[in-house]
Amino acid sequence: MDSAMDAEADDAPVRTELFINGQACPASGERHYAIHNPARPDELVGHAAAGTAGDVNRAVRAAHAAYPGWSALSYAERAAYLVAIADALSTDSADVARRSRLFCREHGKILKETTLELSRLGDRFRLSASYADRLAADEHLSGPPFDTIITRQPRGVAALIVPWNWPLSILGAKLPQALMAGNTVVVKPSRNSALAPSQTLRIIAEMLPPGVLNVVTGSASDIGDPLVRHPLVRFVNFTGSVEVGRHVMRQAADNLTPVTLELGGNDAAIVCEDAALDPGAFMRLYMGAFMSSGQICMALKRLYVHRARFEEVVEGLSAVCNRMVVGDGLLDETNMGPVNNEKQLRVVTSMIDEARSNGADVRELGQVPDEALYAAGHFQRPTLVIDPDPPLKIVAEEQFGPALPILPFDTEDEAIAAANDSRFGLCSSVWTEDRDRAVALSRRLEAGYTYLNAHGPAAQDSRGPFGGFKDSGIGRNLGYEGVIQFQGHHSISAPEGWLFN
Repeated sequence: MDSAMDAEADDAPVRTELFINGQACPASGERHYAIHNPARPDELVGHAAAGTAGDVNRAVRAAHAAYPGWSALSYAERAAYLVAIADALSTDSADVARRSRLFCREHGKILKETTLELSRLGDRFRLSASYADRLAADEHLSGPPFDTIITRQPRGVAALIVPWNWPLSILGAKLPQALMAGNTVVVKPSRNSALAPSQTLRIIAEMLPPGVLNVVTGSASDIGDPLVRHPLVRFVNFTGSVEVGRHVMRQAADNLTPVTLELGGNDAAIVCEDAALDPGAFMRLYMGAFMSSGQICMALKRLYVHRARFEEVVEGLSAVCNRMVVGDGLLDETNMGPVNNEKQLRVVTSMIDEARSNGADVRELGQVPDEALYAAGHFQRPTLVIDPDPPLKIVAEEQFGPALPILPFDTEDEAIAAANDSRFGLCSSVWTEDRDRAVALSRRLEAGYTYLNAHGPAAQDSRGPFGGFKDSGIGRNLGYEGVIQFQGHHSISAPEGWLFN
């Protein structure tokens, strides 16, 4: 009874503020906006501060003022801050559980996933901290003709713009890296998922010197452009859609502000004739495509299967999908929650409808124990689209929802050509028992990351740089490379024999 009462208390509407120069503060005019539960759209989850251009200016100037002190610290000193933050993020298990539940209600993804996202955030702070010695080591070039030191220095104030789908994991791919590199930061969380991220960011910011980390929430139309265009912002790291990424790049261009853009993906998987298709493999295929209701940039979105195994894959994956329970992410029985917002739901359902109207075999699968909840919320059952025409949007575009096209191929060359026939180039996967084949096919795929016999976040090595080619973006997050992305090279030269003995 006590735990049930505690959960009900946790579900009371919350209110979050901005965080600027070491303090929580209201937005100008004390404006807020409402966030509702996508599983139960009539349920108010809370209110987030609605920032303005003036609030952005305050945050950027606070970060700019804090920059000299933070950048002057050694890598070891900054690493110590990051390790302390990592410890603090996981120390209070009751608070992690409370924020996980809040995150589930504002976002829609199942509680197991929100808990995983929150509880593992600290790992990425520790990973960035582990690069301290490597970052501190300059490169020395002895003459002739000169003695030269090649070092790096931070860029200044970094603007980090985070999407709604995996906001804390994505923060973990850019925030500790920016801090470790010596930058100060202004974070703009997504309007659609701002409550638990704001609370988590406050924990982090309170452990840093005032102004090092600042948080401004609100509408992109009110605060996005003022942040990207601010003359004191020296680097922009954006994760989101291709269309908005192009806009960010145009806005940053006026000040020649460099950008990292991690944009959409239409990830292809190639299942070879010799792939091991046991129950574990089918579950990995399912998780690669449908984790977080498919709302992941590196989700499996096009599945190409050798014709000899095609029916086996369709039936095996259908069986896994049919076991899944679709509903409120807070319920223990639920395996798949709603799509985060009505706009994205319409994108997914329109693709499914187009495929069906063009004669594709569309299978809407899974179990729906509460039909009334399903009808009222932003739900879509896990859907397989069997052998659709490649020009259809379900194949050609990013679904970003619980729908997966499955297409047959006869030769490896055909599979590679189909996988690369996309304006995107984020991730991919190869499924085979032959290690040489796996690596050889991977090298032919136009993608920034290739998984072998798995796909998506569960297969991600955070030590490797992450990002894409083509419309999937510019630059890289994560890994050592993700830290130096926030720095610029600095060469120091002297006459031969003057610097080095």
